[in-house]
Amino acid sequence: MKHILSIITLALVLSSCGGEKRQSVEDVIATNNIEKIRQKKSQLDEQQQVLSAELKQLEAKIKELDPLEKIPLVTTVHIKESMFTHYIELQGSVSTKQNLVIYPEFSGVLTKVYVTEGQKVNKGQLLAKIDDGGLSQQLVQLQIQADLAKTTFERQERLWNQKIGSEIQYLQAKSSYEAQSRAVDQLQQQIEKTNVRAPFSGTIDDVITDQGSVVAPGQSPLFRIVNLNNMYIETDVPERYISTVTKGKDVLVEFPILGTSLDSKVRQAGNFINPANRTFKVEVEVPNSDNQIKPNLTAKLKINDYTNNKAILIPQSIISENAEGDQYVYTVTNKSDQTANAKQVIVKTGKTQGDYIEILSGLEDGSEIIEEGARSVEDGQEIKILSVEDKQ
Repeated sequence: MKHILSIITLALVLSSCGGEKRQSVEDVIATNNIEKIRQKKSQLDEQQQVLSAELKQLEAKIKELDPLEKIPLVTTVHIKESMFTHYIELQGSVSTKQNLVIYPEFSGVLTKVYVTEGQKVNKGQLLAKIDDGGLSQQLVQLQIQADLAKTTFERQERLWNQKIGSEIQYLQAKSSYEAQSRAVDQLQQQIEKTNVRAPFSGTIDDVITDQGSVVAPGQSPLFRIVNLNNMYIETDVPERYISTVTKGKDVLVEFPILGTSLDSKVRQAGNFINPANRTFKVEVEVPNSDNQIKPNLTAKLKINDYTNNKAILIPQSIISENAEGDQYVYTVTNKSDQTANAKQVIVKTGKTQGDYIEILSGLEDGSEIIEEGARSVEDGQEIKILSVEDKQ
C-alpha cells in the first residue's frame, strides 16, 4: 500500500504540471540563455524537495495506520532431500612404475648404440652393445673343450652300460662334461651382459652415453626408458580419513597445466601411517591413452570420502549460533495468507561443500525455513513472507 500511494502522489504531481514543465523546459533550452536555464533548474530542484518531503510524510502515516508495515519481511524456502557427495581436495604428483635409467652390467667400450631418443622399443629389444674384451674367443675354446668332454662321456657311458670299464672312469667323464657345460653357460651369461636390452616396452626418453664411451656397471647411465601407459598419482592423505578414503573411491583429477580433468578411482590405499606427518599414501590410476600426461606433472585431486543419498542441505549463511554454542535456524509456523511466526530450531550440522552445509538433525524433508532476513528476526516473532522457493 505504501508503494501504491507513493506512485499515485507522484503521478498527480507530474500530471498537474508535466505538460507545462516539459514545454517551459524546452522553451528555456531553445533560448540558449544560460541564466534562464539555471533559474529553471533551481525552480525544479525546489519542487523536487517539496515533493520528497510530502512523500516521506505519507509513508510515515502509512506505517502508523498499517500494522503489517512493522512486520519484518522475509523469504523462505522448502528444503528437500537430495544426494550429497563430499570431497577432500589434495595435491599430488604423477608417477609411473616404468620410468627407469638403464645402467650397464659389463665394463668396456660402448661399441654400438642401436636406438635414438623418442624411439619406441619392445621388451627385450637390443639397445646397445659393449665390447666383450675377448670373451667370445674364450667361449669358442671352451665350447671345443665342452664338445670333447661330451663325446668322451657319451662313449664312456655306452661302455659302462655294456659293463665294460670301471665306474670311476664313467664318473670322471661325466663330471668333466658337466663342468665344461657349466663353464660354457657361465661365459655365455657374461657375454650376454654386453648386450643392453630393454627391460620393458616403452619409449627411449634420453640417450645419456654416446657410442665409443667406456662404461662401467652402476656408474655409467646409458638410457632413460619410460612407459606412459601405466601412470598413477601418489598423494599423502591425513590419517583422519583412513576409514573413508579406501580402495575404489571415486576421484576427480584435474591437471591445471594441461587444462584438462578426468574421472578415476583410488587404486591403492596405504595401511602405514607416516609418524612424521601423520599421513598415509594413496595411489590414483591415471588413464593416458594420448600420452599427454607426463611423470612428475602436478595434479589436483578431489577424493570422495562421504556420500549421503538422502541429505538435507541448506545455505551456510542462514545458520546462526547462540551463547551456548548451539547452531540454529528459523522455521515457519502458524502460517496464514500474509503472515506467519518464526520458530527457532536447534540443528546439528555435518560436512560442508561449497556454500551449503549438511543438516544431520533438527530439520526434516519439506521443512520451510527462513532464508533472507533470517538474522533480523527473533523466536516467535511475527513475519511477512515475500516468496517461497523449493530447494533441492
